[in-house]
Amino acid sequence: MHDHNASERLASYADVLAGELPDSWTSSHLPADAKDDLAELADRIWDLDLVAASLAEHPLQQAAVLSRPDGAQLVLVDRHDERDGFLIAAVAPRALPDEAYRAVSEPNGIALADDPFLSAEQIAGDLLARYDSALAQVRHNALGGVQPSQPDRIVLTWQPDGSVATAPADDRASAVLTAHGFVQDPQSGIYRLSGDDTRAQARALREIGPRLDALGIGTALQHPASRTAPTAAPASVPPVPAGPRTPAARSR
Repeated sequence: MHDHNASERLASYADVLAGELPDSWTSSHLPADAKDDLAELADRIWDLDLVAASLAEHPLQQAAVLSRPDGAQLVLVDRHDERDGFLIAAVAPRALPDEAYRAVSEPNGIALADDPFLSAEQIAGDLLARYDSALAQVRHNALGGVQPSQPDRIVLTWQPDGSVATAPADDRASAVLTAHGFVQDPQSGIYRLSGDDTRAQARALREIGPRLDALGIGTALQHPASRTAPTAAPASVPPVPAGPRTPAARSR
């Protein structure tokens, strides 16, 4: 009965917390019998301090996960001390390479009192700010040199595999990119336009310029330092490659 009550208490607390945090969050509960999910979650808890020390002595028996539409996640876990409340920590994105995390400080978790309304204010003013900053850094690192876009300017970067990558700043630009073949990685937030069909890619790059311009969003094309640029300066409409950019052995 105690375990059942503890599980309900954690889930209820997380539900209230999700509704009080800024932006849009949802919560889900992982019970003790979700062993594989709990193990995978434990591996991604982004903490080397309070929460990591607690988990070293008390492995996850249950957890509540708070998720934001952009892929950000927080995990709420039991607090194994004499105080009421919980511990909360950031969760690292699944699909990013280890190199993306180098030189990025962990957004270590915090202890929460047994009041989800006050805790939401504490999270928003502390953990969430540090988590968003760390997320932005690792996602930028994962881009391999792609510069973050601004609300009024989309930066597109050629990738070594011939694709074009970008990280739009808002939903207006995202909608235009998606309509022209860009596919978003839900973990990194990066949008990529495949270079498998260079004619289709060139057409998409031509077409997004006027569409974005109509929204007051400029575009610029850049090239990683390791890649020879087929064209030079950025333009309001991304330049179109004169021919295939991929090795001759590559098939479309």
